[in-house]
Amino acid sequence: MPIALLALAIAAFGIGTTEFVMMGLLPDVATDLQVSIPDAGGYISLYALGVVIGAPLLTMLGMRTRRKAMLLGMLVLFTVGNLFSAFAPTHELLLTARFVAGLPHGVFFGVGAVVAASLVATDKRAQAISMMFIGLTVANIVGVPFGTMLGQALGWRWAFGLVAVIGVIALAAVAALVPSQPKPTDVSLRGELRAFRRPQVWLAFAVVVFGFAAIFSFYSYIKPVLTDVTGYTPTAVTGLLALFGVGMTAGTAVGGRLADRAPMKTLYVFIGALAGSLLLFVVTAHSMVLAPITVFLIGATGFAAIPSIQARILDQAKEAPALGSASIQSTFNIANSLGAYLGGVVLAAGFGLTAPSWIGAVLALVGLAFALVSGWLDRQPRRDEVVVSHRAAQPTEAADIS
Repeated sequence: MPIALLALAIAAFGIGTTEFVMMGLLPDVATDLQVSIPDAGGYISLYALGVVIGAPLLTMLGMRTRRKAMLLGMLVLFTVGNLFSAFAPTHELLLTARFVAGLPHGVFFGVGAVVAASLVATDKRAQAISMMFIGLTVANIVGVPFGTMLGQALGWRWAFGLVAVIGVIALAAVAALVPSQPKPTDVSLRGELRAFRRPQVWLAFAVVVFGFAAIFSFYSYIKPVLTDVTGYTPTAVTGLLALFGVGMTAGTAVGGRLADRAPMKTLYVFIGALAGSLLLFVVTAHSMVLAPITVFLIGATGFAAIPSIQARILDQAKEAPALGSASIQSTFNIANSLGAYLGGVVLAAGFGLTAPSWIGAVLALVGLAFALVSGWLDRQPRRDEVVVSHRAAQPTEAADIS
């Protein structure tokens, strides 16, 4: 694999760290800035809003810009946003800083996926994309736990200062290791948006919304389940969350290899396995031995599907690969919000702490249904192919005369 993928993975590591580290530091930030926990939740939701808005908007604004220049520009914005977060003196300014830090998230992964795919042969695209996303999963094993401990020991601002340093390192790595990219030609806003007329593009988004809302329904409420149902201490839960990250990393690596061979079958298998793992956790959550195994399986099966869906959108949105891939990142954040919301609904209704897991299983099955519909459409002859075939079957005028 090209060494340039390492640079993309370093950047993904920083982005993954800043996205999730706020969850562990939320009480510390709320106390320091003298706001309530619900108000402090805005630091998470404003970051997600930045991703949703920034991914399509900045991609369209930079559609005529060289892709390496786009990557570098997004990393500068990412670094500034996190540096701003580290020094923000008030609640309102920190909300603004988190929004700014979220803006380049989707654009970087969208353009990065296109660049990663361009660096290797066609039959290794998904594997190359998975190498970049491994940086994101490793962030959950190393970056988030270390950032949380650093923030709790020295103050939460140090965690975001560390992420800004990672941003500088990633900026230097991309500048040095990623080869120059040709300037996009024959691009227009109308042409970019034309790809979104295809049902297959929207089906890919639907797979992400429901398939990955399943993961976030489970993950958003994993801590109280592991402490109050399974019986682990809060300290032990930190290690189990790292185990979830190990599962994410293993799944992404395996999914990348399999997706290059059979992308749709890989998607079917792992989303189905995700639904099964989430249902299994409803039972194994009561066992201190089986619960960690299931946590690993959920991380592995869920993230094994990501390379397939990224490669899928590159195929289905060929006129707008960067915009389509970036929009997938916006869709992931919609999935995050949907999963957390639906998990909270069943908890508030009194169905118990394991209820978000079976809601996640239902969501995964809905995502699988959309994937199956997409695969079925792939097997149907396209209208233009039918017309050509029909015309070829008609006798020629000369043949009729004879």
